[in-house]
Amino acid sequence: MDVTRISLGNTVFEGENNAYLLDGDVTTLVDVGASTANVRADLLDGLSAADVSVSDLDRILLTHWHSDHTGLAGELQAESGATVFAHEADLPLIAGDDDALAELRALREERFTQWGIPKDKREELVAVQSAFEDVAGDPADIEPLADGDQVAAGDGELTVFHLPGHAAGQIAFTFERDADDGSGPVSEPRSEAFVGDAILPQYTPNVGGADLRLDRPLEHYIDSLDRLIARDFDYAWPGHREPIEDPSGRARVIREHHLERTNRVVETLREHGPADAWTVSAHLFGELEDIHILHGPGEAFAHLDHLEHAGVVELDGSEYRLVETDPDVAALFPNTKY
Repeated sequence: MDVTRISLGNTVFEGENNAYLLDGDVTTLVDVGASTANVRADLLDGLSAADVSVSDLDRILLTHWHSDHTGLAGELQAESGATVFAHEADLPLIAGDDDALAELRALREERFTQWGIPKDKREELVAVQSAFEDVAGDPADIEPLADGDQVAAGDGELTVFHLPGHAAGQIAFTFERDADDGSGPVSEPRSEAFVGDAILPQYTPNVGGADLRLDRPLEHYIDSLDRLIARDFDYAWPGHREPIEDPSGRARVIREHHLERTNRVVETLREHGPADAWTVSAHLFGELEDIHILHGPGEAFAHLDHLEHAGVVELDGSEYRLVETDPDVAALFPNTKY
């Protein structure tokens, strides 16, 4: 499997996006970046350096619905005729389905009220989200994927690995790479994956705010991390920044981070009394601006929700109250997959 990483210099969301070119019998892109002139120029430069044009594209595979990964899909499809694939859970949003978009906006209003985001911060966030919607690009016609599906790409085949948490339809595309396949300096066979934002080399992917549609988002994400650890990939190609040489190790670090954060949420409620998600996020992260107005209370909510389902806290209106003052937080993160 010949993989070419194309760095995209966009500044939305986490920034430093990657698109991956798999050239061969089925010329394929994995993720495409936001719909901006600069990102499109970066992508075209990367394709040109590989002696590939947009018209050569046969398939576009999308790891999840966020516009910094999908924004150019519609216009690339229109220009090339490429078939675009994404997980079935994210398909309506990428396709620009009016009902799905309206439901997401209504859910945002419901959650922002529930979380206690102040009026001025909500107004700031609306402006930020409007800018993100501007880089979503043209809708694409999407073919659905599900866990375990196989898709021809390049000169090989990829397997879909569903990893919900950061997004309901977050998927990885996995493959085995032989030492003698001629695609690069690999000394022995190894397993690899295009992981989107399931794990990232520097940041911990946001859970709770990045996709409001997920029930029990932290539980889903911890389960996905455990599945990644159990698969023990040799190499991962993330949606942002540099490749990850120890995916299981990185997943363990992120898992431990969430356990520690859950402990901090418990300590916050113990020290400051009942609080809504916005107040908890203020204790965790301080003053929030830009997209963090969403991601901060969303992250707090994911941990509070996890604690609520475990019976450690209870929700009264919009405030969470400790009912178990000294919980065994580590027991809420059992290792079930490895």
